[in-house]
Amino acid sequence: MKLLSRCAVLTFVLGIVAWTLGCAIAGEKKVKIGDKAPALQGVDENGKPWKSTDVVGKKTLVLYFYPADFTGGCTAQACSFRDDIEKLHSQGIEVVGISGDSVKTHHMFKDHHKLNFTLLADEKGDLAKVFGVPVKKGGQSPAIDASGAIVKMDRAVTFDRYTVVIDKKGVVVAMDKINDAKGDSKRIAELVNKLDTK
Repeated sequence: MKLLSRCAVLTFVLGIVAWTLGCAIAGEKKVKIGDKAPALQGVDENGKPWKSTDVVGKKTLVLYFYPADFTGGCTAQACSFRDDIEKLHSQGIEVVGISGDSVKTHHMFKDHHKLNFTLLADEKGDLAKVFGVPVKKGGQSPAIDASGAIVKMDRAVTFDRYTVVIDKKGVVVAMDKINDAKGDSKRIAELVNKLDTK
């Protein structure tokens, strides 16, 4: 009986250790506010590599994660960043939009709406997971090609709407769930202004 009880305790302890190691290996640790942001890499709307190390140290980096190109809220958010980009640049802010859409869909989205900032294709949700942004199964969305025709495009994954701010020192200073997509760019301008005056 005692041997059976010891085996049960040992099995339980080993199970906990295995679970803990499994979580660490699976990348369960998420970046939090106040943490130094890790070096990030992605692919932009032209299929070219993008690196956060090219921005951090020179500008405040704003990564806004959004569900899908060409949808109502996402279009409103992208166009508000587009319209406010000069003001944001004057504050030393670099804006990067990230979704689970493909490079091709991003290219159409950027072209159709004349977006003046980078879009990254995070088709596996790897960048989103770094910041704990919820990642769900993707689907199909309508897109508008260069000729103005509506086409169906596959999206590998979908994210909840979050905006992450990394200051010039590379520290994560904000990670916010966004409810007002259209107002996000103005909120960011105010947030960064407050950071600069501290």
